[in-house]
Amino acid sequence: MELRPILSTLRRHKTAASLIVLEIALSCAIICNALFLISQRLDNISRVSGFDETHIVRVQVGGIGTDDNAGSLTQTDLASLRALPGVKNATTTNQVPFNNSSWNSSVNLEKDQTHQNLNATIYMGDVQFLDTMGLKLIAGRNFNPDEIVEWKAISEPNSKVQPIAVILSKDVAEKLWPGENAVGKHIYSWGEEPHVVVGVVEHLVRPNTFNGFAQYEYSMILPVRTPYVVGGNYMLRVDDPSQRQAILDAAEKQLTANAANRLIIEKQTMEQMRSDFFRGDRSMAWMLVGVCIALLIVTALGIVGLASFWVQQRTRQIGVRRALGATKGQILRYFQTENFLLATLGIFVGMVMAFGINQLLMGRYELPRLPLMYLPAGALVLWILGQVSVFGPARRAAAVPPAVATRSV
Repeated sequence: MELRPILSTLRRHKTAASLIVLEIALSCAIICNALFLISQRLDNISRVSGFDETHIVRVQVGGIGTDDNAGSLTQTDLASLRALPGVKNATTTNQVPFNNSSWNSSVNLEKDQTHQNLNATIYMGDVQFLDTMGLKLIAGRNFNPDEIVEWKAISEPNSKVQPIAVILSKDVAEKLWPGENAVGKHIYSWGEEPHVVVGVVEHLVRPNTFNGFAQYEYSMILPVRTPYVVGGNYMLRVDDPSQRQAILDAAEKQLTANAANRLIIEKQTMEQMRSDFFRGDRSMAWMLVGVCIALLIVTALGIVGLASFWVQQRTRQIGVRRALGATKGQILRYFQTENFLLATLGIFVGMVMAFGINQLLMGRYELPRLPLMYLPAGALVLWILGQVSVFGPARRAAAVPPAVATRSV
């Protein structure tokens, strides 16, 4: 098809054509970044934690006043919980994933370093921790019973007691010793003496995302037996996920029976914990989906309105072309080609704007760079939208009879 008549017509309608180009450009820029942000939110929501979330439930207990016998009561609690039907194992820990609090520590390779190698979160657990939480060892071993340190011993004023062994996440091990086996190596984190790396787990996320997703798996486990007063987290691994609520109810009754002067603060599955933690990301993703749909609708309506207006304005021109032998298909292709040219120009401008918006987001909110794959995806959506939107007005134009058109002269 000859492009010269189309370009000549567009030059005579610069304002209308410019508005459509600008509308498409803005839609392209916003949609490309919105799709990227949606994918980021969905990636965050679906990130692997390393925990067997389907089979884990949590009961959080809070004490009333002080409890000098918290350590022995905790062991009684754990024995009772492990005896419940359907419970595979149970343990306590100082913190849990999908939470807004976190225990963190610097990690160094040398004792007297002035700058830390990295910052990692600290989970504390006994020999039952790995099995209860479903963590997968990819190197080394679990803690030995003689490596477990009591919380009371290390928390006393001026205490020199510290855990010697440590289990690292794979991300921490790779960061400290790229391409090497971390087992048997030493780090400095808690106390004056080095910790010996006895194992590496495949995944172990931080409780929250405050340090960003680049450091989301900077985690380690120290062999510390924590009483319920440290975090209050009783973690249970169940055999049958369908029985999780029944086991939570049974665990609450058992813990209350063991000591009436305590409160059950919260009881939930780990899947619920994840869902609650990422509620904001889901809401943001749905909001951005709504923005994209609204923009596409507005853009489609703009294209339909302009194309309909041009069909009315060009009735005589269409009639002349039909009288000179132009087929309905040629008239249809004329308007589709015209829309394709406007959309292409708008998409090109929109891509430039998309990078500009992404640079602004990178500077303000520390977002990663917009991957190039989102640009052709956004362009394809707008090209298709343009052709679908212009199809109706173009068909009406193609249906104009030559005789009716010529009588309008």
